[in-house]
Amino acid sequence: MKNYIVIFLIALFFSCSGDLEDMNVDVKNATEAPAENFFNNAVKNMSDLLSGITYGANGNPFNTTRLLVQQISSVTYNEGTTYYSNFTWDNVYLGVLINLDQSAQVIEATPPTNATVAANQLAIIEIMTVFTYAKLVESFGDIPYSQALDYDNISPAYDADEVIYEDLISRLTAAINALDEGQGSWSQDILYNGDVTGWKKFGSSLLFQMGMRVIDADATLGTQAITAALPNVFSSNADVAEVEHLESQPNTAELWTDLAVGNRRDFVGCAPFVDYMNALEDPRRAVFFQEVDGTDGVYLGSPSGLAVTYFDYSRFGTLFYQPTTPVIFMDYSTVEFLLAEAAERSIGGVTDAAGHYTEAIRASFDYYGLADSADAYLAHPDVDYATAPGTWEEKIGMQKWVALFNQGLEAWTEYRRLDYPVLEAPPLSFIPTVPVRLTYPISEQTLNQANYDSAASSVGGDLMTTKLFWDVN
Repeated sequence: MKNYIVIFLIALFFSCSGDLEDMNVDVKNATEAPAENFFNNAVKNMSDLLSGITYGANGNPFNTTRLLVQQISSVTYNEGTTYYSNFTWDNVYLGVLINLDQSAQVIEATPPTNATVAANQLAIIEIMTVFTYAKLVESFGDIPYSQALDYDNISPAYDADEVIYEDLISRLTAAINALDEGQGSWSQDILYNGDVTGWKKFGSSLLFQMGMRVIDADATLGTQAITAALPNVFSSNADVAEVEHLESQPNTAELWTDLAVGNRRDFVGCAPFVDYMNALEDPRRAVFFQEVDGTDGVYLGSPSGLAVTYFDYSRFGTLFYQPTTPVIFMDYSTVEFLLAEAAERSIGGVTDAAGHYTEAIRASFDYYGLADSADAYLAHPDVDYATAPGTWEEKIGMQKWVALFNQGLEAWTEYRRLDYPVLEAPPLSFIPTVPVRLTYPISEQTLNQANYDSAASSVGGDLMTTKLFWDVN
């Protein structure tokens, strides 16, 4: 009899323990999520990384670049403007790339009923993955790549930047070709709302940009990428790859969070940038900046790297104090400038450099609601392609610098590639020239030292003055 009682009690215990386990499940926190959630989280995180701002003592790899290219200066704390910074890429790998990888894993484990839809989703994930890795390579050189997302490997090796970039171009080309515009993708995504044609144009425009980025280092690879991309690149501002934000947090523009919510009084226009716009009486000044307090139509930039009085200079325009202001991943103006360059280089049958240059400027004016002001600006002898000073690199480089305002990473990369504008390091800067590369995170020197040492040697020294493989001029 006692044995039956023991057996009954054991059965009762396991029955109750099962109930207790069920009761212990937190139903408010999901243990699984749809692929689309991981994907949109990655895109939103990338938007924040590209658009946020910091004075630069510590930051992600991208949010100090507008200080490096001297569009903006920090007037209170000058670590970023004087190049005394520690860059960390954790938010790029953990916030963007891991989410993209997880999104792909969910699709592969539980694919949609329509196989073509699944293929489109995976191709779109691949486009965003290439975009993200490309920005890391263009900033650092060699980076963790083939071993980067392995949870079991806490000390990933670095791959060579040239090898990574060639592989990225191959992956991007395959992803573009895999897209079927006759089928859907996501029910929605925060970049193109599931529009496969939009993603194909973005992927092609990215391929065009990457091809032009390597053209001086590897003419064959660059030309192949450009030629493959040209039929499907952006053709109007309607194609722009941008994240539109909402009124309420956490889905607001990160720059608004930093400036308005944080009530930061650190950031104003930088003198070289504002002076150039002033000399041309550029109407975009009124969008990019606010007039100096107490003046009528006066825009003034602070010298880079100096601690000065905030209210004596032009701070960000009111557009950037709005929570909904979009963050641009790539715009139509950029593509038209690249087409002007392709015409000058006689690549892909592109002609009429002046026409594409003019359209690039018009696209920038139109994007900011200033289309009616473009003709007068383009007639200025220092803007008109036929009379503007310098080589085609200078003509395009100077105007691209302006059009890429609030796209700090891209502006800095094009400054390094085209060598315009000509910028000087502040007198108190950590190095005597404007940086052409970001240094590896300090944590890599202690947590991944052997691989760090190898990568530093491979790129030519873990220095801000080390040019990357594509920056050959």
